[in-house]
Amino acid sequence: MTIQAERLQDVTLLTIDRPERRNAINTEACVALKEAVEAAHADDSRAIVLTGAGGHFCAGADLSGVEGADFRASLRVLLDTLTTVPMPVMAAIQGAALGAGTQLAVACDLRVASADARFGIPAAKLGLMVDHWTVQRLSRVAGHSTAQAMLLAAEEVNGATAVRLGLAHREGTLADALAWAGQVAELAPLTIAGHKLALHRLEGAPDDPDVDAALLKAWSSEDLVEGMAAFKERRLPRFQGK
Repeated sequence: MTIQAERLQDVTLLTIDRPERRNAINTEACVALKEAVEAAHADDSRAIVLTGAGGHFCAGADLSGVEGADFRASLRVLLDTLTTVPMPVMAAIQGAALGAGTQLAVACDLRVASADARFGIPAAKLGLMVDHWTVQRLSRVAGHSTAQAMLLAAEEVNGATAVRLGLAHREGTLADALAWAGQVAELAPLTIAGHKLALHRLEGAPDDPDVDAALLKAWSSEDLVEGMAAFKERRLPRFQGK
């Protein structure tokens, strides 16, 4: 199974289980994780904890299939599900949380990061572009200046810095996240659902036609082809801006 689900009293633990790929996600994993979140909701879980197997949260998109539009669409649906499901979703982050891993982390309501956690959006190293929602969400949770460095300079943020910036709420392990989720699960669920909805409504429109056009231009560019080739050949890319 790509996604492992375990019910721990009122908390559902969801684990991305692709350790051989450092839990990089593909279309199948996005669909499976979305369905697991919905199943936890249907099962009346009071909280969800999302983590990864084998020492990493999620190293990003599985680049063997990321070029397809199906992956982008399935990731978008997954991120929407994480942000709109009425119970709190907590990310327990260790190791790599890069690219789609950072997107998953910021889509969660609460984040606990270990000292060795690594957040980053390396899209500019590959010729990719993340969507407008991700830019907005990252800027809100990490701060605009940090988002600029992560998006424009492909800089990474470690766990301790993430806590200081607010990108993570607490430093700790999976056990710490589960303990906190257990405490959250004892709180009033209707209050939490209402507060989560109100917080979600504070966010602006997730799409902008100019940003969408820029995204499509990046995803159909020669630079994307070069970035993917360089990644597979383990060399530096030679981008031409076209």
